[in-house]
Amino acid sequence: MSDQNLELMTVAELRVQGGSPRHFFIPSYQRGYRWTPTQVIQLLDDIRDFARRANPQPDDFYCLQPLVIKARSDGTLEVVDGQQRLTTLFLVLRHFNERLAAKFQQPSFQLVYETRPGLASFLASPSSESATANADFYHFFGAIEAIEAWFADRETEVEDLKAALLNRTKVIWYQLAEADNPVDAFTRLNVGKIPLTDDELIRALFLRRPDRSNPRVSERQLRIAQEWDQLEKALQSDAFWYFLNNERGPASSRIGLLFEIVAAEDGADDLDASDAYALFYHFNERLAGAKADPSTEWVRIKRAFLALEEWFDDRTLFHLVGFLVSDGMRITELRELAKDCTKSDFEHRLRAEILSRAVRPAASDSKEDEPVSSVIEGRLAKLDYGSHRSDIRRILLLFNLATLLSDDRSNIRFQFESFKRQKWDIEHIRSVSDDRPDRHDERKAWLGHCLTYLESGEGAESLCADIRAFVALPRNEAGNEVFDPLYVRVLSEFDEADDGVAQHGLGNLTLLDQTTNRSYGNAVFAVKRKTILTLDQAGIFVPLCTRNVFLKCYSAEVGHALKWTEHDQEGYFSTICRVLSAFFERKVTA
Repeated sequence: MSDQNLELMTVAELRVQGGSPRHFFIPSYQRGYRWTPTQVIQLLDDIRDFARRANPQPDDFYCLQPLVIKARSDGTLEVVDGQQRLTTLFLVLRHFNERLAAKFQQPSFQLVYETRPGLASFLASPSSESATANADFYHFFGAIEAIEAWFADRETEVEDLKAALLNRTKVIWYQLAEADNPVDAFTRLNVGKIPLTDDELIRALFLRRPDRSNPRVSERQLRIAQEWDQLEKALQSDAFWYFLNNERGPASSRIGLLFEIVAAEDGADDLDASDAYALFYHFNERLAGAKADPSTEWVRIKRAFLALEEWFDDRTLFHLVGFLVSDGMRITELRELAKDCTKSDFEHRLRAEILSRAVRPAASDSKEDEPVSSVIEGRLAKLDYGSHRSDIRRILLLFNLATLLSDDRSNIRFQFESFKRQKWDIEHIRSVSDDRPDRHDERKAWLGHCLTYLESGEGAESLCADIRAFVALPRNEAGNEVFDPLYVRVLSEFDEADDGVAQHGLGNLTLLDQTTNRSYGNAVFAVKRKTILTLDQAGIFVPLCTRNVFLKCYSAEVGHALKWTEHDQEGYFSTICRVLSAFFERKVTA
C-alpha cells in the first residue's frame, strides 16, 4: 500500500512543522544551486504580479511547481526535485528576516547541502570573496544580491509582497512513499527533464496516505490503483486513442483525457492551457473537503471511460464518432450530444451533425426540404481543389467511412490510427498539367518513373530515347526549352495532356499519404497506381476508397487500366454521391 502524501502547502506552512523549522537535505546526486539572477527576479516578478492582480478573490493563490521529497530516518526531508525553487524561497525568507530585528525574525526551514558543509557559515556572512570558494556559493551570492537589489527598488511594497509570498503562494508538496527509491525518482524526473505530470499528481490525490485505522480506505486505494492501471493500459492502444484524438499525445499521460472530460462536466472546460497543473488544482479542490469521497470521484472517471469504450466497441458509433473527432469535434461536445437519449437517438444526432458539417454549411442555396441526394450532388459538383481543400478532405474521409458502413455484414473498421499517423491528404488521381516539376532533379525523377512504364510497352521507343537523353543532360543544358515539349509528349502518351477534362474537381481527387505523394510528385496515373497497389499488397494502410480508385472499381467500363479517363471520373463522382446519399438517408432526413 502506498503511503505517498500529496497536498498544496503555503510557504508559511512550508517553513515549520509542529512548531519547529523543517530541515531539508540536498543529497549529493543533486547538481547544486544554479539559478541565475534573471531566474530569481522572474520568480519575484511573478509573485508581485499576482499580488497586484485586478479583482483578487479570497481563494486565489500563486502556485509553484511540485516539491518532491522523501522522509529520512533522522527526521530530515530529502529533496528529490524542486531544490532550485526551494533554495530561492529560502534566500527570500532570509532576506525578510534580515530586514527585522532579531527578536522579530520568523523561524524558517533549514537547508543542508551534503556536498557543502560550510553553507551555514557562508550564509551568515556572504561576500564576493567567499563566493569564489565553489560554484554553489557563487550562485548563492548572485541570488542574494539580486534579491536585495530587487526589494531595494520596492521598499513600499515589501510587506504586501511578504504576505503574498507567505500566505498566497503555494507549493505542490509531493512526499514519496517509504519504499520509494529517491535516486530512481530523481533520475526519472531529471533525465531529459521530465516533470511530474498532471496525471501522476492526480493519481497521488486518489491514492494519498490513508487513515491507517480504517481498513476500508486501504481497500478503496487498492481497488482504485488496480482500476487505474486497467484504464491506463486500455488507453495505450493506438486504435482506441486515435479514435478519440487527432494527435499521439504522451503515452504516459493519455489517461489525462478522462480527467479533462470529467472536469469539463464540472464546468471547468476553460482550464488554463498554459498551466501544466490546472487539472491537478481542479481535482485537488474537489478532494480537499472533509466530506470529499475519492471513491465517488473515481466512479465518475470510470463512467467516462466506459462511455468511450462503448462508442469504440460499436462499429457504427466508432465510425460516426471517429469522423467527428477527426473533424475537430471535442469529446466533451460529443458527450453533451449523447445526453438524455437512446443509442439510436445518439446515432441519429451524430449523422445530423455530420450532415451539417460535411454538406450543409456551404450549401446555403439549398432548401431545408430538398432531398439529401440533391443537396449532396449539388454541393459536391461545386467543390474545387483550389478553393475547397478542407471540404474535399472531409468528404473523401466520410466517403471511406460510409463505404465501410454500407455493408452490415462486414466487420472491417477504418484505421484511424494509421490514417492520422501517416497524414493522408487529398491529391489528384490524374496528373495536373499546370503542376509540373520545376527543379532539374525533380524532372529527372518524374521522367524516370514514366520511363519504367514506357519501356515495358510498345510504340514509344523514340520517346524513351528522348527521355534517356534528357536525364543524361547536365543541368545547364536541360532548361525549359528542352523539358517543356518532352513533358507534353509524355502526358500525351498517357492520355493526360490538357484536353479539357476537369482536373480539379472531386472526380479527380482522392486521399494519398503525404510521404508517398512527395516521393513521386505529380506523377501520371500509372505511376501512382503501381505505388498505391504495392503499399496495399505489402499490408501498409491504404484507405479502401483510394485502393478502389486505382483498381478502377468505380468505372462502368474498365478500358485502359493505366489511364484515368473522363468516364472514370464520372463513375467515381457518381459513386461518391450515391454512397453519401444512402449514408444520410438511412437515419437522417434533411
